Amino acid sequence: MRHLNTLVDFLARRDVEALTPEALGGPVDVLILFGGSILAGGDVFASAIEAGAAQRYLVVGGAGHSTDALRDAARTELGWDDVDDRTEADLFDRYLRERHGLPADLLETRSTNCGNNVRNALAVLAAAGVAHRRIAIVQDASMQLRMHACFRHEAPEVEVVNYAAHRTHFDGLALVDPPFGMWPSDRYIGLLLGEIPRLSDDPDGYGPAGRGFIAHVDIPDDVRQAHSALMDAGVGATRVADPRFSRPLR
Repeated sequence: MRHLNTLVDFLARRDVEALTPEALGGPVDVLILFGGSILAGGDVFASAIEAGAAQRYLVVGGAGHSTDALRDAARTELGWDDVDDRTEADLFDRYLRERHGLPADLLETRSTNCGNNVRNALAVLAAAGVAHRRIAIVQDASMQLRMHACFRHEAPEVEVVNYAAHRTHFDGLALVDPPFGMWPSDRYIGLLLGEIPRLSDDPDGYGPAGRGFIAHVDIPDDVRQAHSALMDAGVGATRVADPRFSRPLR
């Protein structure tokens, strides 16, 4: 369905063709994988480590709205039966070690939402004395743009290079070539639909005119029209913020 693909193309931002030193114009200071990603985000991260895309590598994520889905994927796809209390960062660290033999340099395991993902990541880097003037970030397709907006809000001096973990498109309501550990279609649709009101800079959104969680994001007319058409057609259900994980950022 073209309206869903319009949302994917807008939200799943990639600023470079690949996470390689050549594509990045030299290694970045830090590459960060955020735990809201599907399992295939770990493969993207591992490939970047092997390519030497960064000086240091950080995995971020405590327990948030995607954690149970990630744990379910670990059980189903990997046969792990001991994941009930594991954080997103712990799960991806294990995935990197067992599937690729590549540990991350640093883990952040306490954050619960996009805002403290960023603040806690910056705190971990500062505490470890790791330079982070230029970083690259890998997040799920649905949340890549919002994560960048969080960085622009929390640390506007940091140069951020975006590389969404995947950019999975639709044929009708079916997923096209879903990557490893891909969310079920209905969950993915809900995540995509939920991002547009969150990114909106109005009293109900997360931008400066609303809750003040993220920097201003320009949402093109075709994206707003696609979102409205999907909502009017009753395609999917917007993800509602879970109050356990959506506490104020400050």
